[in-house]
Amino acid sequence: MSDSKYSSENKPTEDVEKHEQVEVAPDAHYDPEFIKKTLYVSTFCFRMIDWRLLPIMGMLYAVALIDRTNLGIARTAGMEVDLRLDIGERYSIASMIYFIPYTLLQIPGNIVLRILGARLHLTICVVGWGAAQLGMGFVTSWGALCVCRVILGIFEAGFFPALVYIITTWYKRHEVQKRLALFYIVSIVTGGFSPILAYAMTLLKGKHGYNGWQWIFIIEGAVTIGLGVLAWMFAADFPETSRFVNEEQRKMVLDRVEADRKDSVPDQVTAAKIIKIILDPISWSFGIMFLASTMPAYAVGFFITPILFSMGYTMSEALLLSSPPAGAAMISTFFFAWIADKTKLRAPWLACQNLICITGLMITGYTNLNGTRYFGLFLVNMGASGCVPGVLAYQANNITSHSKRAVTTAITIAMGGVGGIFATTVWRQKDFPKYIPGIWATMACQFTMLLLLAVNTYVFRRRNNLRRQGKVSALENTEGFEYTI
Repeated sequence: MSDSKYSSENKPTEDVEKHEQVEVAPDAHYDPEFIKKTLYVSTFCFRMIDWRLLPIMGMLYAVALIDRTNLGIARTAGMEVDLRLDIGERYSIASMIYFIPYTLLQIPGNIVLRILGARLHLTICVVGWGAAQLGMGFVTSWGALCVCRVILGIFEAGFFPALVYIITTWYKRHEVQKRLALFYIVSIVTGGFSPILAYAMTLLKGKHGYNGWQWIFIIEGAVTIGLGVLAWMFAADFPETSRFVNEEQRKMVLDRVEADRKDSVPDQVTAAKIIKIILDPISWSFGIMFLASTMPAYAVGFFITPILFSMGYTMSEALLLSSPPAGAAMISTFFFAWIADKTKLRAPWLACQNLICITGLMITGYTNLNGTRYFGLFLVNMGASGCVPGVLAYQANNITSHSKRAVTTAITIAMGGVGGIFATTVWRQKDFPKYIPGIWATMACQFTMLLLLAVNTYVFRRRNNLRRQGKVSALENTEGFEYTI
C-alpha cells in the first residue's frame, strides 16, 4: 500500500467509501479466505487467533477479579466474626492495602514482561497470587490477612497491563474493543457466578475444622494455581514470537498492524521515553478515566453483598442475588464494544455508559424499595463494566510504538488501582447501609470522566484537523496516524 493514501492531503471532506478503502487496503494483499481463517470474518465471528488469545486470557482475568474482590463474600460468610473485621475500619483497610503494591508495580511489570516473555511472565503472576489467595484460607488474624493481600497485589500488578498490552499487539486499532470486551465479559460471567459458587463452598463449613469463608479462599486459590500452569502451556506470546501461528500468518498479522499504526516492530524502552510519556497529560487523562471506570466496579465487587444483606436478605439470598446484575453487564458491555468498533468512535459511547452508571447510583442511594435499589445495582454494573474495556481501547487507539503502549497501559491500569483504593476508603463501614458518601464520590468520578472525554475530544479533533491541513507534522510521529475520537 502506498504511503500517499495515508498523507495529510486526504481532506476532511473525503467521502466515507474512500475512507473505508483506506482502512481495508492493508488486507487486500492477502487472500480473504486466509484472513478469514486466521483472524475474523464478521462482527460476531471469532477465529483462530481469537480462540487462542481470548478464552485463556478471559479465564485468567476472571480469577484475578474474583480473587481481588471476594473479600466481601468471605466477610458475609463468617470472616468478619472470626477475624473481628467489625472493629474500626479493618475491613476497608484489608480491602485497600492490596492496591498499594498493585498500583506502584504496574510500570516495572510491563518492562519485565518484555524481558521474560509473555508466557513466563503470566505464569509467575498467576501462580504467585494463587498462592497468596490459598494462604488467606489459613490466616487466623486480621494482620495476617493484610499481609496476604499485599502479596496478592504484588503478583497481580504485573498481570492486567501485560494482558492488555499483549492483546493490542495482535489487532488493528478498530478491532481491539470487541476483543477486550470479550475477555472482560468472560470475567463478568465468571465473576457473576462467583457468589453462587462461593455459597456452595460455604456449605463445606466445619469440614476438616475450617469455616465456610476459609474454604472459599482455599478452593479458589488452588484453582488459580492450576490456571497458572495452563497459562504456561497455552497462553499466547507476542505476534513476532508466538509458535501457534506459521510464518505466513505471522507476517500477515504484523503487516496489518504496520499499515494501521506503524508499530509492528518493537522499539526499545529507554528512561528518556518513559519520562516523556509520564509527563504527557494525555497519558494521565486515560489513567483518570480508568480510575473513574474501575471505582464503581470495585465498589460493587466489594459492597454488593453487604448492600443486599442490608436490605434484609439472608446470607444465602444476598450471595445468590449478587449474580444477576452481572448478566445485564455482560450484554451491555458487548453491545457498547460492538457499536464502538462499528462506528470507530469511543468517547460518545463511554459518555453514555457514564450516564447509565450515574442513574443507577442515584436509584440505589435514594430510593427505599428493595426492588428499585436492586434495579439500580443493575444499572451501575451495566454502566461501569463496559467502560473498563472501553477506556482501554480508547487509550490503545490513540498511541503508537511498543514503548509508549507499555508505559501508557501501565499508567492507565495503575490508576485503576487508585480507583480501588478510593472505592475501599470512601465506601465506609460507618455509612452502612446506604453508603451515601461513597455513592456521591463514585458519581464525582463519572462527572470527571465526562469532562475529560469532552476535553480529549476537542484536543484530538483539533490535532486531526491541523494535520489534515498540513499545519503540523505527523501525529504521534507516525505518518498517516489520526486520533480516534
